[in-house]
Amino acid sequence: MKLGVFTVLFAEKTFTEMLDYVKESGLDAVEIGTGGYPGDAHCPLDELLENSEKREAYMQEIEKRGLTVSAFSCHGNPVSPDAEFREVSHQTLVKTIELAKLTNVPVVNCFSGTPGADEEAKHPNWPVAPWPNEYGEILAWQWENKLIPYWKEIGEIAEKANVKIGIELHGGFLVHTPHTILKLREATSPAIGANVDPSHFWWQGIDPVGAIKILGKENAIHHFHAKDTYLDQDNINRYGLTDMQPYSEIQTRSWNFRSVGCGHSLEEWSNIMSALRIYGYDGTVSIEHEDPLMSIEEGFKRAVTNLKSVLLTESPSQMWWT
Repeated sequence: MKLGVFTVLFAEKTFTEMLDYVKESGLDAVEIGTGGYPGDAHCPLDELLENSEKREAYMQEIEKRGLTVSAFSCHGNPVSPDAEFREVSHQTLVKTIELAKLTNVPVVNCFSGTPGADEEAKHPNWPVAPWPNEYGEILAWQWENKLIPYWKEIGEIAEKANVKIGIELHGGFLVHTPHTILKLREATSPAIGANVDPSHFWWQGIDPVGAIKILGKENAIHHFHAKDTYLDQDNINRYGLTDMQPYSEIQTRSWNFRSVGCGHSLEEWSNIMSALRIYGYDGTVSIEHEDPLMSIEEGFKRAVTNLKSVLLTESPSQMWWT
């Protein structure tokens, strides 16, 4: 496996400063944002698509430092009821797939998106219970009329480009569990798979190792984000797991994102790394920092140190003992 980082956390650095910092930190790969919620600080998408010389120079800056690009990422909402944001999200995704094709980057990461409750809706609607019955009816309408048709189209584009789509399984979007990504994959394209992030599993009550087994058996793990979550049982008792308090309310929230090893033990993270290898994923482990208790630098360095202690970087040896 390779160790990488989702470089949007270094948005204040220039492109080359970011690359130098990543290299000095002992990493192997970068995941670069091309737009959407996290932004595009290190990727002038249109410019790179339109100018082959600039595109080649861009990739050379990465390659001459011995780094690779694990994925381009554009986390938006391409099925949003907000027509303007929907179109921006869609165009960014399509352009990002094209850039990945032209640069031989294997994966494009994104969200599945969430539509509204009907054609007249102005805001996304995320049903989380089958009753009252209209909630279940909304969910069925969303999948049949919005989600599946859209991702069939994107699946075809990705297949033609020989690019994999890594949908991050994130609460608030229709695809947020192993079941929902496999359901979408079956209804659309094998190019559609998961960008696995244990932090989003933990707060939903999903065991990451169990999820990796489910997804790995279907060859559906396309990328991996390394982020932790701390669960506060006293606060869970009051607010539940679908806690709507702002992330800034650290003392009272049911859960908070943490740097790797600050929410769950390194033994658990070691089990996650082992499960990834056992079930077929040997790609990049990409650090994502959203820890409210640490600076970017401290959280990043903590994750690097902890992951280097559990990452499997060499191929397995022959079983000389059998």
